[in-house]
Amino acid sequence: MYINRRQLLWSGGALGAGAALAACSSGGDTSASPGSGSEKPKKGGTLRVGALGRAGAITRDPHGTQGNESDYLILALVYDTLTVPAAEPNTAPRLAASWGHSADLKTWKFKLAKGATFHDGSPVTAEDVVWSLRRLRDTPSGAARLPGIKAANIKAEGADTVVLVSDYANAELPLLTRLTTFVLKKDTPDKALEKAPGTGPFKLEWYRGGNARLVRNDKWYGGTVHLDAVEITMFETPQAMANALLAGQIDLASNAGAVAARTAKSRQDLQVIRRPNDMAMPIVMRAKDGPFADPKVREALRLVVDRDAMVKQVLSGYGTVANDIMGTGDPHYAKNIPQRERDLDRAKKLLAEAEFDLTKRYKLITTEDISGLAESATLFEAQAREAGIKIDVVKQESGAFYEKTWLKGDLYTTYWGTNDSVVFFASKTLVSEAGQNEAAFDDKEFDASYREVIGTADEAARAEALAGLQQIEHDKSGYLLWGMADGIDLAAAKVRGLPTLAGYGRVQLQSAWLR
Repeated sequence: MYINRRQLLWSGGALGAGAALAACSSGGDTSASPGSGSEKPKKGGTLRVGALGRAGAITRDPHGTQGNESDYLILALVYDTLTVPAAEPNTAPRLAASWGHSADLKTWKFKLAKGATFHDGSPVTAEDVVWSLRRLRDTPSGAARLPGIKAANIKAEGADTVVLVSDYANAELPLLTRLTTFVLKKDTPDKALEKAPGTGPFKLEWYRGGNARLVRNDKWYGGTVHLDAVEITMFETPQAMANALLAGQIDLASNAGAVAARTAKSRQDLQVIRRPNDMAMPIVMRAKDGPFADPKVREALRLVVDRDAMVKQVLSGYGTVANDIMGTGDPHYAKNIPQRERDLDRAKKLLAEAEFDLTKRYKLITTEDISGLAESATLFEAQAREAGIKIDVVKQESGAFYEKTWLKGDLYTTYWGTNDSVVFFASKTLVSEAGQNEAAFDDKEFDASYREVIGTADEAARAEALAGLQQIEHDKSGYLLWGMADGIDLAAAKVRGLPTLAGYGRVQLQSAWLR
């Protein structure tokens, strides 16, 4: 599965920081999880959820390429990962109840939760986890999902301990186990994946063409599950999903977008739930070669963009200005780095110094996979024109984009929903050996800084090193991150206990209930 827009993102990975959300109650923007006050959760009922997806991208393999948010939501409720997204700290226990590391930060031991069983009643063992992680590691993108860990270095220690040995010191390794480490029973054949029992809070009752019904797992080790069932319906567009909510056909529209939020805001029977730092939609500039290889050219493009206008027009104000550093929800995000502002004169000067060819036209490849992505490209095209840069926006179908453009193109848009960790992005997309190095960024100073960060056990010292890493990214990388989109979910007034984490943290529906 693509760990960018696909899994760690779908508007969202997954994960964003659980920052304070806007104010209110039904009929307005909610800041805390609805029902998090004095109301006592009630047991029972079926939560009808709408989620985005396309029929041509359906997959049932927990370790496969999940292009649909609907599929990922189903998997995340049926199967458990070792850890899950949280607020602060941003990694919390799930199937792994605890973990610890060796002095050199290379060997990590994960202790499994007591009482964890599969839906067929059999206990979860370390051998099941080892088999699952090795299977994950052996997928085409396995090196990116578990960076620095070879399959042979994933082993069991007794019945309840899993040992991971990294090729290098990594103080942030537990964070990497939050999104894709779904655990299956050992030796599950591929042909049986559709009905393979999980360990999660819900059990699969049926699945039909992207839609599914899940029922409560009364024996879940993780705590009380309030809902009797969750029914998930796949929608191809946010508009169709929002219309279904307005018509009373679903109770929750996941990642509905700003347009739907404006429509729903005045209705007293609906809740608009905003999750800051939910999605990054950066423009990627190839740093290795091509027309944007010169750092001065990349800096010029970052100075060309009008960030306030992008947030207001592309996101309809449902977002915030960003500063070209990925991972804006990180507790140690470098807020002391001055905000980059629009400066056309400086941009033109840098382009002249780099001898950038202003007579040529440059393609900016984008998709319509999520609301606002293509619009951001079109607005940037107009803004760049003011500096003399001629850009042609080209829209590609999602499949063609990932086959022909992603990781290869000179200039394109991408999107991520894994925005609560600077280190996460550094490991996945920015270090020279990263499997998803979108800009082909290869900088020895950045690589050395990254190794210092993950090799430092002391939290204060690591935070200081992380500030230096962010400065390098801000100055040199191939990302133009103009803003952050709020995650926007719409829900019927009766829905309570919804997650408020950005990104893929929102799939944690085990605490939801109906009033």
